[in-house]
Amino acid sequence: MKKERQSPLKLIVIGCILAALVVGFYFYLSNRTKGDGTEQAETITKSQQVLLRNLENNYPPSPREVLKYYCDILQCLYNEPHSDEELEKLAMQIQLLYDEEFVANQPEDVYLLNLAGEIAELNKHDMKISSYSTSSSTDVEYFSRDGYEWASLYGILSIRQGTKMLTSNEKFLMRKDEDGHWKIYGWELVKE
Repeated sequence: MKKERQSPLKLIVIGCILAALVVGFYFYLSNRTKGDGTEQAETITKSQQVLLRNLENNYPPSPREVLKYYCDILQCLYNEPHSDEELEKLAMQIQLLYDEEFVANQPEDVYLLNLAGEIAELNKHDMKISSYSTSSSTDVEYFSRDGYEWASLYGILSIRQGTKMLTSNEKFLMRKDEDGHWKIYGWELVKE
């Protein structure tokens, strides 16, 4: 008996069909939506990102990092629309960066009312914090006084008002608490 030989054309057609199936399956797997929450990560706002940080376990390690996180919260407060509940959460998050003495100077309800007023005022004048910069780590001034460790550094906020750019140069004073965390004790506007 003679073995039948398959034509080379037939083998090429079968090979192309198998290759097309493999490529099609690969594209199907790589483009399908995963149910692990990745589509939710794309729609998370900056405010939600800021609020996800647990300061008890992940407090910024240096005065410069505290100031960066503070400015991130400011951008959320002044640039994004949010509900009253989200505003309150952001306000409480920023207060975790403040020194206890600083927080004690203003009751929580008064603080929230003043903050809402400031946000409304900036929005009324179409002002947004477009960016910020902080002192380099070598420009942070450390000193001791009254049994506390202190740090002094600068932050510059770039504020956009319509088509104009304004800057606010501020000097921050921070004090290290008993847990070793740098807390914002206060700040002042630096006059040019």
